[in-house]
Amino acid sequence: MKILVTGGAGFIGRWVVKQLLAEDRRVVALDNLSNGSLANVAEFAANPHFSFVEGDIKDESCLQGLFREHDFALCYHLGASINVQDSIDDPRSTYENDVSGTFYVLEQARRHNTRLVFVSTCMVYDKCREQSGIAELHPLKPASPYAASKIAGESLALSYYHAYGLPVTVVRPFNTYGPFQKSSGEGGVVAIFIKRKLSGEDLLIYGDGTQTRDLLFVEDCARFIVLAGFSEKAVGEIINAGLGKDVTINELAAMIVADSRKIKHVPHIHPQSEIPRLLCNSDKADRLLAWRPQVSLQQGIEITQAWIQQQLTADD
Repeated sequence: MKILVTGGAGFIGRWVVKQLLAEDRRVVALDNLSNGSLANVAEFAANPHFSFVEGDIKDESCLQGLFREHDFALCYHLGASINVQDSIDDPRSTYENDVSGTFYVLEQARRHNTRLVFVSTCMVYDKCREQSGIAELHPLKPASPYAASKIAGESLALSYYHAYGLPVTVVRPFNTYGPFQKSSGEGGVVAIFIKRKLSGEDLLIYGDGTQTRDLLFVEDCARFIVLAGFSEKAVGEIINAGLGKDVTINELAAMIVADSRKIKHVPHIHPQSEIPRLLCNSDKADRLLAWRPQVSLQQGIEITQAWIQQQLTADD
């Protein structure tokens, strides 16, 4: 079978590609390289089961040609705008990528009867109020155009399941981090903190730092996403995945740098879109996919730091 990964040269996308190739699947990665990078998929270039296509999910002719040529059995749809602040500054681009782009992918999936996994985000949720964490029926809150566009994309995807019988699964990974994540701008907080520490800079925390995140290591995330595409139990479902433990940003900073003098608080860039507490309940993923996270936060931080240190050394 051939599998399409949209956003396949992005952070999570390249790990999904890696997982699929490790299972000896035939993979086509589609990416317009606006967030992704060819460097992210360079290690797969010699693999005869991998091919890369530079293209945009909003380009219907590109999608039509790809689906016609390859007759994909499965599509993992990760191609999207992913930056909250960018969505506030430029909501049109986020809408066009995350809603219109998703529609174009769904249309090709419908025409070719291609199973689809829509990769959403925990940012669609309202704050966690339960000690057991956020389960899939937890209230949603479109606190940013990014969150709203992902909610819309989820609804579109599930409408194709209900209206056409297209096998669709929606997955909501929590705050994913690890090697290959950007460590600048609004990249991942773990990567940003580690890079600033290694560069001798202060760690900057938006607001008071009491907001919490459930941090999921990227290889655990990719394994979850891949499993969702091969489980009949997952069809028509929305499924969370997270570590199941949350940490405040203040606590995270202290884990990464021991010297409290290197930690500074700065005004929040989008307090109106901040989620005060994120804690994942992954019971459904365990029940349907037999998935549980395998990498602790401390282990994940160590792996990520080693990778960033290697990148910094290579750049010198």
